[in-house]
Amino acid sequence: MNKILDNKKNKVSDALIENIEQGSKLSITSAYFTIYAYDKLKKALGKIKGLRFLFLEPTFTEEKEELREFYINKLSREKQLSGTEYEIKLRNELTQSQIAKECAEWIENKVEFRSLKREDVSNARTIHVQNPNIEFVITGTLDFTSSGLGFSSSKKIEMSLMTDDKSATQEALEWFNETWNNPKLVEDVKEEVLKNIQIIYKENTPETIYFITLYNIFKEYINDLGEEAVIKSKTGFKDTLVWNKLYKFQKDAVIGAIEKLEKHNGCIIADSVGLGKTFEALAVIKYYELRNDRVLVLCPKKLRDNWLIYTVNDKRNILDRDRFNYDVLNHTDLSREKGFSGDIDLKMINWANYDLVVIDESHNFRNNDPRIDRKTRYRKLMEDIIQAGVKTKVLMLSATPVNNKLSDLKNQIAFITEANDKALSEEGINSIEITLRNAQMQFNRWLEKPLDERKLETLLPHLNIDYFRLLDTLTIARSRRHIEKYYNLDEIGKFPERLKPENIKAQIDLKNEFPDFETINDSIRRLTLAIYSPLKYLIT
Repeated sequence: MNKILDNKKNKVSDALIENIEQGSKLSITSAYFTIYAYDKLKKALGKIKGLRFLFLEPTFTEEKEELREFYINKLSREKQLSGTEYEIKLRNELTQSQIAKECAEWIENKVEFRSLKREDVSNARTIHVQNPNIEFVITGTLDFTSSGLGFSSSKKIEMSLMTDDKSATQEALEWFNETWNNPKLVEDVKEEVLKNIQIIYKENTPETIYFITLYNIFKEYINDLGEEAVIKSKTGFKDTLVWNKLYKFQKDAVIGAIEKLEKHNGCIIADSVGLGKTFEALAVIKYYELRNDRVLVLCPKKLRDNWLIYTVNDKRNILDRDRFNYDVLNHTDLSREKGFSGDIDLKMINWANYDLVVIDESHNFRNNDPRIDRKTRYRKLMEDIIQAGVKTKVLMLSATPVNNKLSDLKNQIAFITEANDKALSEEGINSIEITLRNAQMQFNRWLEKPLDERKLETLLPHLNIDYFRLLDTLTIARSRRHIEKYYNLDEIGKFPERLKPENIKAQIDLKNEFPDFETINDSIRRLTLAIYSPLKYLIT
């Protein structure tokens, strides 16, 4: 019995069905085990006395968590119990649940599973069948899948050898036994296999299925936003005072902002008023200062002291231990060529040497109106700071990044993309300008509707998915309601309630000794004020 099995003219499945007898013992090494392979062979497998299955690569084994800056997320073989890429057609028949249930019962009674602990030990795929009267072995490229056994087609070129040569079958069995019984090489994984198969046929609530669906859609983003994946632990950032003063929702904003700054070179934090955008920005600044980056804060003149206080040795500086060292300039300083802004000589400043620019109240840069006679603040910021010199990341803070139209947002995003309209093409946004223009068009149409129809649910369905993708890519915007819904309020306490406005009509004085406003107004109107209008008394 020497035969070449190519899964075309001669199939592995046919050889097994024809030669497995009542009371057979099977020993299999394979990288995969799928329920569909069992289903196709279940009549023959129902006759066997027992089966030992050895996974060739670490499968269902515990992996120690490692801190890795870059890694490739491989498709786990645990997931392929329910079918490989060549068994999609079988999966689409929606019979997994019944097959998985039958397979689990069969495994419980007749199968043992072990797995190699390392993936560089062996690549030998074998099926050894020990019948009561004869033994044979199949070796080659096969796997215990419907395609590997020849039940379904695949793009792979299969080639296996089947033989009942006594010495060959004996040596194959000895090799299998030696590996199977070596605790240094293998470990038992039967319980893990059963647990994963039971998941396939377990009846789940609609809510569970919904959450699993959401997880599988967004799991890559979740991994990207993990603290260890974003923040380089060697910087010592998590030991800083500002980080440890933040609430959980503020830490999430900081992690998200750093992730966007690293990936897209910029971010707009648009949290509602009172959620701590300044402290979130200070944490981001400290992270980049710890990486020896030079930081500039641009703010309105009235807010200058709010930022400077954290850079000086002052009792009011609650973050003095972190020793912030960023520069602070006013928005209006961008219009000046000389003079001093605090201790900074504007004539000598190297605008092009900032690694990070933080723009407080960034909506002040929502307009980009060109001027012929001089360089505007917008152009100065874009050309002399962001586009010139070192690569500059941009963090913007604004509770109202959009005032009247979405071009306000476009002009701020231009700082992040350095005015490159196609900068986010890898994110599926071919044109930032067209994306915002289309959204503005839908918004204008929505404004034309009667007031009773002008509701959020009548607008959202008409906005293109690219618009939401753009916002998710570059912005972080949470409201108080969002924080109350998704975070533990025991940590931060309740937000103060907004009281309804109260109208108070007060007289000039409590004793009513002065005349009322109406009387005073009439008296003023009777005055001629001749000294201020002498031309009235000229005789013409």
